[in-house]
Formats: sequence, C-alpha cells, structure tokens
Amino acid sequence: MIQHNGHANGHSAPEIPDLTIIGAGPTGLYAAFYAGLRAMSVRIVDSLSEIGGQLTALYPKKYIYDVAGYPKVLAEELVKSLYEQCAQYNPEILTDTKIENLAHEGDLVKLTTSDGRVLYSKTVIIAAGVGAFTPRKLENPELQAWEGKGLYYFVKDPAMFYDKKLLVVGGGDSAMDWAMALGNKSTMTLIHRRDKFVAHEDSVNKVKAMGVPIKTFWELKTIIGENGVIRKAVIFNNKTKEEETLEVDAVLCNLGFLTNLGSIKDWVEIENGGVKVNHAMETSMKGVYAAGDIAWHAAKLKLIATGFGEAATAVCSAYVQVTPGASFFPGHSSTTMEKKEKEGKHQPA
Repeated sequence: MIQHNGHANGHSAPEIPDLTIIGAGPTGLYAAFYAGLRAMSVRIVDSLSEIGGQLTALYPKKYIYDVAGYPKVLAEELVKSLYEQCAQYNPEILTDTKIENLAHEGDLVKLTTSDGRVLYSKTVIIAAGVGAFTPRKLENPELQAWEGKGLYYFVKDPAMFYDKKLLVVGGGDSAMDWAMALGNKSTMTLIHRRDKFVAHEDSVNKVKAMGVPIKTFWELKTIIGENGVIRKAVIFNNKTKEEETLEVDAVLCNLGFLTNLGSIKDWVEIENGGVKVNHAMETSMKGVYAAGDIAWHAAKLKLIATGFGEAATAVCSAYVQVTPGASFFPGHSSTTMEKKEKEGKHQPA
C-alpha cells in the first residue's frame, strides 16, 4: 500500500509546480517520471487514498501481460516500480484530493479541490484513467443479494478462489486474465453471452489451451445457496433457452465498468466519452493536456503501453509551454543521464 499526502521523499513541496498531474495511475506516475527527466517540478493529485488507480483499487493481484519489458507483471508490482521510477525526482503526491474545478488565473492554472483548497500550477496533465469507476453489476435483485457472499466483481486476493468450483462470467481481458491466473488452481467454467470476445486473441487461445471450459451464448440466470453460502448457479443459453445447473462455490463477474468523468466535462472539450486532444496531447484549454485512457483522439488505443507514450508527449508539450523556445524533443534518456553524470563529476568543490 502506497499512500501519500506530501512530498515523495519528505522535502517541502514547490508552491507553484511546473506541472500538476491529475491521476496517480500508471499513466500519471510515468508522466511524473518523464517530467523529472525534463527537470520539471511536479505535483500529483488523486482522489483515491492510494496511488495506482484501477490497478490498486480493483485488481492488485492480477497479472498484466501487455506492458513492455514484462512477460507478465502483477498490477501491484507494476505500481511499485512506477512509483520508484518517479520518486527519484521527488514529486509531491497528494492522495485523497479531488479536483473540482480548473480555471485560468493570469498565466497559471488554478485548481480548486472538493474541500475548498486552491492549488496553482504552470501546466496540467489530466491522467485520470476512465474517471470515477464502478464495476458494471448484474441487474437481477436475486443475484445482487449474493454480492460479497460468493458473488464478486473484482479480486483483491486470488487465494480465496483456490481449490474452489468457480464460475467466471465475461469475455473481456479481465475475464481471460483471471481465467489464466485461476484456471489451474480451481475447477472453472467460463461463460460469455456471445461468441465474440473483447479480450486479446492470444489470451482467449491460452485459456482454451489450458482446458478451461468456455460456453458461449450462455448467461447467469440465478444462484442457489443455503445459509449464506453459494451451492449452485443456473445458467441459460440465450439462443436455445436451454438451462443448466452447475455446482459452484463462487461466481466472478467481469462485465466492465460504469465510468463518470464528473466535473472534467466542465473543464475541456469532450468527444466519444473522453477528453479530446490533438497530436500534442493538448486539450481545448491552454496549458492543460491529457494522456492515458481519459484522452481521446482518432487513433486511440486504451492500453497502459500507449498511455506511457501519450504521457511523454504531454510532458514535452507542457515543458515547451513552461520554457518558451525549448526543444520539444529532449534527446534520449541515456544521453541525458550521461551528461548529468559528467556535469556532476566536474562541479567545483
């Protein structure tokens, strides 16, 4: 657990940082690191009590398979590495801090928090993921009654499903990731309401290769249990209307998320449910940029990997805004670090 309400390494925070990053998920943390490479002072704010965004809040123990450099990595380990990477540049990190309003005040951006505090910044990057998020839940009240009693929408501790009879509902990446993680440690059946999967093709193929039974066009109808313990799940084929009863100990639903951009909609132009940006990750508000899942442009891919690239572009745009006449491209990091090391060796005593 990484919580903050101050500077990463205990030093005093800059009054007016070069850059404020709204969101401490993977894109926001990487943006803080990249801004450090460009010698910018940075403040990160996040409405949650811990950094990491969805990775920490919803599935810290889930493996992620599409981050460069990692064949697979636990979500919580990725957050830890990203924090260590940005912490070397000592950003200020404020958790439990929700930004309610952005406005210009002279050459600065004025950020007002939900508890009335006012923060100023030279530039801002919105890296708030999908905004506020909650798991999409089953609408049947009979099923809702089992939530937390064997029916789950996300996993904090995978061990709770070990050696269990588990029904997984869904056809997206989360469903397949959990099938890969738990398929050999439980007796699993996976059902999906269609025969088309949102998940990456390789993930679907790997789940099939594991021998996990995948039943397409099947949905969850009801749950049968006693004394607060799930015993069975009734599923039905939405094409043939056939029903089947499975013995299960737990049901894990991965049905996506309901998202809400909240007050962000009042700050900048929105398109297709995201913050509209151009090639430089600029929003409709001068000095304000966006990156990661919350940003929208014509070639958008909502992946952690592309969020990192967008973060670097947004940081470089912010740097040029703060430092007129500066180069947009900073050069390669290895060259930059070598130069700093040489300069350090030749400083007068």
